Amino acid sequence: MARAPILLRGLDAVIALASLLLVGLTLYTAYWGVFPDGIQRSAHLLIIMVLVFAMALKDTFEPERARSPLEPMRRIWIVIALCAAVVTVGHPLLNFEAIENRYGAITDYEIVFGVILVIVLFDACRRTIGLPIVLLAGAFLLYGLLGNYLPAPLSHRGYSVQRVASQVYLGGGGIFGTPLGVSATFVTGVVVLGALLEKTGAGQVLMDFATALTGRMRGGPAKAAVVGSSLMGMISGTAVANVLTTGPISIPLMRKSGYRKEAAGAIEAVASTGGQLMPPVMGAAAFIMAEFTETSYLTIAKAAFLPAVIFYAVLLAMVHFEAAKRNIPILRDADSVTDWGSILKRSYLLLPLPVFVSMLLNGYSIMLSSFWAIVASVLVSYLSRASALTPRRIVETAVAAAQAVIPVALACAAAGVIIGVITLTGVGLKFSTLVVALSGGSLPVALVLTMLTCLVLGMGLPTAAAYILVATLVAPALVDLGVGLLAAHLFVLYSAMLSSITPPVALAAFAAASIAKGNPLTIAVLACQFGMAAFAVPYFFVYDPAILGIDVTPVQIVLSFVTAILGGICASAAMMGHFSTGLNAVERLGFAVAAVLYMNSDWRVDIAATVLAGALILWVARRAPVPETQNKNAGDQPADTHPKGDLT
Repeated sequence: MARAPILLRGLDAVIALASLLLVGLTLYTAYWGVFPDGIQRSAHLLIIMVLVFAMALKDTFEPERARSPLEPMRRIWIVIALCAAVVTVGHPLLNFEAIENRYGAITDYEIVFGVILVIVLFDACRRTIGLPIVLLAGAFLLYGLLGNYLPAPLSHRGYSVQRVASQVYLGGGGIFGTPLGVSATFVTGVVVLGALLEKTGAGQVLMDFATALTGRMRGGPAKAAVVGSSLMGMISGTAVANVLTTGPISIPLMRKSGYRKEAAGAIEAVASTGGQLMPPVMGAAAFIMAEFTETSYLTIAKAAFLPAVIFYAVLLAMVHFEAAKRNIPILRDADSVTDWGSILKRSYLLLPLPVFVSMLLNGYSIMLSSFWAIVASVLVSYLSRASALTPRRIVETAVAAAQAVIPVALACAAAGVIIGVITLTGVGLKFSTLVVALSGGSLPVALVLTMLTCLVLGMGLPTAAAYILVATLVAPALVDLGVGLLAAHLFVLYSAMLSSITPPVALAAFAAASIAKGNPLTIAVLACQFGMAAFAVPYFFVYDPAILGIDVTPVQIVLSFVTAILGGICASAAMMGHFSTGLNAVERLGFAVAAVLYMNSDWRVDIAATVLAGALILWVARRAPVPETQNKNAGDQPADTHPKGDLT
């Protein structure tokens, strides 16, 4: 046991050095240019594997685990897996030119290396992401090996272990394919920027701004969670990271104002999930989409902006209607409102964000834009002793960035296994044909089938991995039915993103449950309820592509944006059963019909929807209760004594 502290210090040093190397490689290639694909991607995955197994080995020395008689065996396996990863990933790195000169030919020992790497990769994924992606990638491998036993149209001629291993190990679409390339270049730079913004306190500035903005509104803490998560999405770009960043602030405030713990966790989960669609950073999937669609990231960010605003506007409406329905009191405690002077005083910490956006708008690459934004973040940190990046803080930031990159990189590598099998067997085209056939050529049916497929395939997966899978399998079906390429990919991205709150495996809801101390499945179900109206948003931009701002006039964009907002509010009222007062079944149906009508891009249908919605609002307004301050009828219950056990 005396050797344990020395080993732990050694492992800490390995983790710190590997993290610094990962960040250093990212910054070097961002400024000086990337290495050839085989070198860049192999080096990236090699560092990631070292980090994963070094951290796993360190965990085995935790006091509660160290006493287990099985820990020595686990340590031996981790060391073996680490060595295997170094050899199998290091091989294409050290022998890059020889492999390139063979033009796809693969040796017998490289086939063995491929099998070993898949096993080690799956173990790394199991440790960091969970079993779902391992089971999914394993299912695709079995499909590649045994697909000849399946019935048509999914059957294929069958492939040997050697052929499948060759495809996923050194094939152009395998482990070292495009998804890992995106992680090794674009994603890591942006994640490092996000880690720096967190370490310097910029993230807290955004949350303070959101709390100050909404603190004196009904349901203010819930609205602060929505606004704060949308702003934090610009930094983190992942649902779980967003929950773990904003949740510790917003969830206790929601509980204090009267929301029960499951509702507070659900609102935070939904709000954090939408952050992946919020420019300028968005999530890793957006960078992968740029590669898949051969579209600039700036174009994707512009197209995603209005749908992201619509998502949060609809969610704010849901939160407001819920607060009014349940008579959630206004939280007037000083803790709910932050001093504006303090926020403005620290606003200089946000300077890297306009640097990043302005460089993108001026045509610079994502990597170079993130590089100079990182430089700006480092420089502004020294304007205050509280935010200054000391050597210790730099190491901590590098480790935090590496921990955020690990699940993305491993998900991309595992997704490479899936894409390798899809490319080898041609199942992507078959799956798209099947969706078109099942829909009978009907776009509405195809959209519903596509969304359901995305939700099922995306369960338990990071959004990046889920998007890679559904973009390969089902996005082509939408394109075949006449949906624009960018609209189709944004539709499947949006649908895959929402799998973060869809039971039974809802990663964002589970993360929120750990903070709210509530039942994870209950939180996931409530998250679907709060996010239900937001599920309609992707249908809006499929039927009215003007929301994406592609080849349309500013007037068309504004009209489409406004009608989408109105449609989302109508959908929220129908879902929550409340507008200015409670709604009966007929009124809820009327708002639902108006929401569906707003999806159409025909201005005449929009007018009909507006007339219907306006008539419903006027009708419901007749029954609206007088303000609380005037409502003194016998039996009325003051807001501050509302039985909290009855709240949603």
